[in-house]
Amino acid sequence: MAAISELIRTEDNGTISFGNYALEAKGKLDNYEFNGDIYKVKTFKEITKLERNGLFVYESVPGTAVTGFAQTADTVEFVVEGAEDAQITLELAAETEYEITVDGSSAGVMKTNLGGKLSLSVELEGSKQVAIKVERKS
Repeated sequence: MAAISELIRTEDNGTISFGNYALEAKGKLDNYEFNGDIYKVKTFKEITKLERNGLFVYESVPGTAVTGFAQTADTVEFVVEGAEDAQITLELAAETEYEITVDGSSAGVMKTNLGGKLSLSVELEGSKQVAIKVERKS
């Protein structure tokens, strides 16, 4: 996969895909409409960042490609790919516990900070695709 050539796109299953870690220079796309929201993506080999309605949603360092990104009030799911291991930060509910699942295996429970940020590291081993699920604990 490596690249989402249009930087962000809507998939047939009602999710979005974004990011291109193969770009040497920053690529940016503003005002992408999806489900009534306006998205902005910035991506290249060093960072991939997604905003919705001007608010932070996703960031990876270094850059990644994300497919099947779906977010509800309680869950975020996506598949991520990159040239090397990545640090991913998501914006979620503040001071809330989430169960993290990586490729179907539990990676434990993490609590967001006061700002609602949750950070996790993902081993991508040279362009391997990894499925991530972050689910609010009840």
